[in-house]
Amino acid sequence: MGKQKIDIEYPLATKSPAIIWEQISSAHGLERWFADHVSEEEDGVFKFIWGEPWTEQDIRQAHVVEAQKFDHIRLKWDYEDEDDDESYWEMRIEKSDLTHNLNLMITDFAEDDDADGLKILWESCLDRLHRASGL
Repeated sequence: MGKQKIDIEYPLATKSPAIIWEQISSAHGLERWFADHVSEEEDGVFKFIWGEPWTEQDIRQAHVVEAQKFDHIRLKWDYEDEDDDESYWEMRIEKSDLTHNLNLMITDFAEDDDADGLKILWESCLDRLHRASGL
């Protein structure tokens, strides 16, 4: 089964890339909207935890492949059985020509039968970003 590239454009209610950068590139910012607990480990590795210690948890790690401050951050999940070197997930800050506000551009990859579920998951996370930060 092949992987499908997913692109999501999310309009933000700000013109400040610094505010967005804090939300997408730091453990503290990501913990507000992306996962229940986030820590930044050594060498550009983030540890993401969904769920609480007294429940079943999903724990994943991703390493930063590329980051340009106030522009984008690209990460790759650390899967032991992952043999796809081209899959990554990226959050990019872009200026809207129409509103002059900023948009958060999400790029991710999913198996063909998981694409709709992944889009729904990202939309839920982006909704949490809006509620947590007003962006």
